[in-house]
Amino acid sequence: MKRFPLFLLFTLPTLSTVPAQADIIDDTIGNIQQAINDAYNPDRGRDYEDSRDDGWQREVSDDRRRQYDDRRRQFEDRRRQLDDRQRQLDQERRQLEDEERRMEDEYGR
Repeated sequence: MKRFPLFLLFTLPTLSTVPAQADIIDDTIGNIQQAINDAYNPDRGRDYEDSRDDGWQREVSDDRRRQYDDRRRQFEDRRRQLDDRQRQLDQERRQLEDEERRMEDEYGR
């Protein structure tokens, strides 16, 4: 009689761990299958990550476009400043030439 309870004591924990082991094995097989599928079909099942990557790329391209536009505006502003400065220098040169001609006329007489 003592052998039967002792037998139950050792066999019951073993019987309860078999389904747990089966679940672990099933999960492992599922993970292996998923890894194989990902290796052969890397584009499937990655829509979420792809959309995040696309969003990041759009954000980066938007930032780069803004930077480009800002730099383009700076160049245009600088070009306008230089054009204004050149006009001012041209005007001063004409005034100087006029004054020089007047002086020559005045002292040339």
